[in-house]
Amino acid sequence: MSKEIKTIGVLTSGGDAPGMNAAVRAVVRTAVTAGCKVKGIQKGYAGLLEEEIIDLGAGSVSDILNRGGTFLYTARCEEFRTEAGQKKGAEICRKHGIDGIVVIGGDGSFRGAQKLASFGINTIGVPGTIDLDISCTDYTIGFDTAVNTAMEAIDKVRDTSTSHERCSIIEVMGRNAGYIALWCGIANGAEDILLPENYNYDEQILVDHIIKSRKIGKTHHIIINAEGIGHSTSMARRIEAATGIETRATILGHLQRGGNPTAKDRVYASIMGAYAVNALVSGKSNRVVAYKHGEFVDYDIDEALDMKKELDPFQLTVSRILAR
Repeated sequence: MSKEIKTIGVLTSGGDAPGMNAAVRAVVRTAVTAGCKVKGIQKGYAGLLEEEIIDLGAGSVSDILNRGGTFLYTARCEEFRTEAGQKKGAEICRKHGIDGIVVIGGDGSFRGAQKLASFGINTIGVPGTIDLDISCTDYTIGFDTAVNTAMEAIDKVRDTSTSHERCSIIEVMGRNAGYIALWCGIANGAEDILLPENYNYDEQILVDHIIKSRKIGKTHHIIINAEGIGHSTSMARRIEAATGIETRATILGHLQRGGNPTAKDRVYASIMGAYAVNALVSGKSNRVVAYKHGEFVDYDIDEALDMKKELDPFQLTVSRILAR
């Protein structure tokens, strides 16, 4: 069993996600209730190596629950990918009396947490990424907000696309995963959904579908394109040339990362943050908090990083049936 936890550090790493602040707030207040001190590490692992570390109390996290982004800031850090950087990070934790650390981020952040654990720092990961691409969990902080943000934007694009009788290609984020695209495709009633997990890059299929739809009276055509495929602007030019139908590309970009988190992201992030502290206080380390089959659980980081995740085949089937 790990040694008694007296001081807990918390950081957010990688891409920001709405709900991260809710998780940090829960970490701080749960830790304080358990009699622990809390250190906030700013700017992720980069801030750890630069010793940008502040004291946090219950009052320090007031009025952040409803804010998007992360008030601890975040950054990517190449130095922390090296063994020297990882050892330095562990030494800095010990220097500041940090017995355990909660890392809120994606799989890259968890690899950093894994290394800290190997150098003797008790570590718990909390999944924070809009991409929903962490294999061990059915939920990641920020996904719900990002999908709702994208959905509302796509509804607006559909309005103008219908007015001008256009085809619209709307590119959503997700890195190499198609979860945001799939969910938006279903939620927005898209005619086509392009997912990196199963796209065959045959644009003739899209062209034929657009022409067929126009012949039966459809006055618009919405294509949701995942970031992992990209090239929406050049795709729009090719489709317009092939169909003779005006085609525009809209790349939603980083607006999907911002905005007030939804109720689900606030509540689930809060539960995960509290769970992480309880795991540390109970002596756990090198674990990832997850939401699986309707329950909050935790996995060994090594096991979690080895897992593979695929799109739900039934959701894919439903998306195809509804895209007519």
